[in-house]
Amino acid sequence: MLTSDFHTHSSFSSDSKTTMEDMVIQGIKLGLTKICFTEHQDFGYPTIEPGMDFQLNIAAYKKQFDLLKEQYKNEIQLLFGIELGMMDSVVQQNQEIASSYPFDFIIASCHLVDSMDPYYGEYFKLHGEKEGIHHYFETIYENIQLFTNFDVLGHLDYIVRYAPNLTVNYTPLDYFDTIDMLLKKIIELGKGIEINSSALKYHLGQTHPHSLIIKRYKELGGEILTIGSDGHAPEHLAFDFPSVREELLTCGFQYYTVFENRKPTFIPL
Repeated sequence: MLTSDFHTHSSFSSDSKTTMEDMVIQGIKLGLTKICFTEHQDFGYPTIEPGMDFQLNIAAYKKQFDLLKEQYKNEIQLLFGIELGMMDSVVQQNQEIASSYPFDFIIASCHLVDSMDPYYGEYFKLHGEKEGIHHYFETIYENIQLFTNFDVLGHLDYIVRYAPNLTVNYTPLDYFDTIDMLLKKIIELGKGIEINSSALKYHLGQTHPHSLIIKRYKELGGEILTIGSDGHAPEHLAFDFPSVREELLTCGFQYYTVFENRKPTFIPL
């Protein structure tokens, strides 16, 4: 049984309306032993919709987190994390945030490519489907040359959520040269990858990343992987974790990873 969710959001993230306490209460109901909050911080996010700027009030977030951590300490362990959006133009800002607060865990994610969010569709109109996905993987590789103060890479092939045909035409085999470079760099840096169950919530028939990428990570010697729902509401917490566990066992993994004070611990699957 998987009892730790290491990618969760609350109303401190622009795209959630859920209180942090509601997420904690749901975690307790589900029998989780650990929840890591990883609120969004995306410097340079283009303001397209009012209120969706993904700028985090870290002081307020930390204050509420500390109150709940103490209040629920006998029922569940809460970890203080952040999800930093990577772009080449915000490396210094990300570095300052990562170095200024006592985070337990940092996810580095690529939500923007060339300052565009693929969610809104203009990105794929510009690049087309296959080239757009390829450019996304290339951008992640470029980003991790520049910014390395993170623990895992978030939802590696997340872009297929917004591809014109979703996962219908998607196979990682079409991009394996770039994906291999990316995974080798992650391992070289001593970082890990995230297994994100949100793609199952969206009925995409896979996790992020695809099982072929998870298997390749294992073949290359990768060991560090965290498991997260990317939940923005209580009902999404630990979403379909039994399926994630089975997938990881099938891919040859025997352990998953949790973090505290930026240090990994390996837990049997």
